[in-house]
Amino acid sequence: MVQKNQKMQKKSKELWLYGTHPVMAALDNSNRVIREIWAVKSVAETLKNPKKIPVKVVTREQIDSLVGQNAVHQGIVAKCEPLCSYVIEDLIRDTKKDDKTLVVILDQVSDPHNVGAILRSSAAFGARAVIVPDANAPDESGVLAKSASGALEVIPLIRVSNLSRAMEALKKAEFWCVGMDGYAKKEMGEDRLPQKCAIVMGSEGGGMRRLTAENCDYTVKLPIARTVESLNVSNACAIALYEWNRIYGK
Repeated sequence: MVQKNQKMQKKSKELWLYGTHPVMAALDNSNRVIREIWAVKSVAETLKNPKKIPVKVVTREQIDSLVGQNAVHQGIVAKCEPLCSYVIEDLIRDTKKDDKTLVVILDQVSDPHNVGAILRSSAAFGARAVIVPDANAPDESGVLAKSASGALEVIPLIRVSNLSRAMEALKKAEFWCVGMDGYAKKEMGEDRLPQKCAIVMGSEGGGMRRLTAENCDYTVKLPIARTVESLNVSNACAIALYEWNRIYGK
């Protein structure tokens, strides 16, 4: 679970989370600093607010003007500070004694909807963290949090300056890095995934970069019909996470 005993590297930028699940999950997260909540009257009257955060009753139009008319905000938004960083050294320390650990590595997956969906699948199937590079990965945002449907508050999103070095650090900590590649010779399910496993996913268009692929211990592909070239990265990741959880999950 999240971000206790973490290195406190806090960003100053504030953000607005929107939607019932992201806001309620933020209220339940002791590590999330919330400055204020805006809600329409009907939502404000029934809001469970254990942190006693100030609530401003507003109209839907006021929320629309804040987060955009296309944002599915369900009549509630929360002004927050970004979460403090949970770094890869914390992850390695916290999982050192675990026989079975699952993490996800995203190589330049840039769409916040995809990253959010992967966080949600990671929470569902028992992953301990999602690791992304500092460059070409989305920042924490309302869009990402909405797509994660609350999972941003329970799955650490670890940012690293060098993905290859992060993979080497994980391998030294007895993780196996398994890359997802549509051109791999092995199919998912031919062999059992490793107990300490880092699932590596490439970007939406180009897949894994060369150096990332070379740093994988091996690669696998999903056995999909020839009529479909590939799956969306978040769907493919969910299948891989399910396969690991099917074998090792409680």
